[in-house]
Amino acid sequence: MPTPWKPTPAIRATLAIHAGAAIGCLFAPAVWPWALGALVINHAVITTAGLLPRSTLLGPNLTRLPAAAIAHREVAITIDDGPDPEVTPQVLDILDAAGAKATFFCIGWRARENPALCRDIVARGHQVENHGDSHSKVFAFFGPGRMRTDIAAGQATLADITGRTPRYFRATAGLRNPFLDPVLHRLGIKLAAWTRRPYDTRCGDPDTVFERLSRDLGPGDILLLHDGHAARTADGQPVILAVLPRLLATLRDQQLNPVTLNDATS
Repeated sequence: MPTPWKPTPAIRATLAIHAGAAIGCLFAPAVWPWALGALVINHAVITTAGLLPRSTLLGPNLTRLPAAAIAHREVAITIDDGPDPEVTPQVLDILDAAGAKATFFCIGWRARENPALCRDIVARGHQVENHGDSHSKVFAFFGPGRMRTDIAAGQATLADITGRTPRYFRATAGLRNPFLDPVLHRLGIKLAAWTRRPYDTRCGDPDTVFERLSRDLGPGDILLLHDGHAARTADGQPVILAVLPRLLATLRDQQLNPVTLNDATS
């Protein structure tokens, strides 16, 4: 039987502020300006937390690998927004050549369009995780019902295609709201963000993307790249294909071991 959901201190404070404001206005209507001010400040804090992908104010969030993985000099390469029939096979070949493993956060509808590619990811020893079914740009504005429907649809699709139920979820651009944590808890999924983000859907310069990933790189880092929606280099190449070989060579030189999230956290 699943354990009850436990709100974070920030969520508990939010509930208390709302309850206090309602009671205060009911019994002392003159305090409404103070109550309104408290609510505005609270909502600003909660909204800001939702805009920070690595924040833990709204719930548990994997942004770095655990101590055991750090001791083994492990890092996790995570690749979002696929599977992409043009880019993903080339990414898989690069990873194979380096003997590296990665975690692919796949979009449900794209997985349904490319089921064989999803199965190939798993067959090559990598991990497929849940990036939502729709990858909606307004995911952070979803209510709890729509949020649960979207995540559960992605979960069902990926489990059916790969034969493995995803353990992790990553929101579109990492943006979320307070409804996400209880939804994930009820679905039995954990939120995962990253340590390093190169903005490779916007920046097509390989040197810049590589520098953002490799600066002060160390054990326990979770690195973010994109096979879907990848920015293009000056010669039209998806930037991940220009950066990934350099990144893997750097990991090898620094004796860092790229593993899947499951291997690092199990």
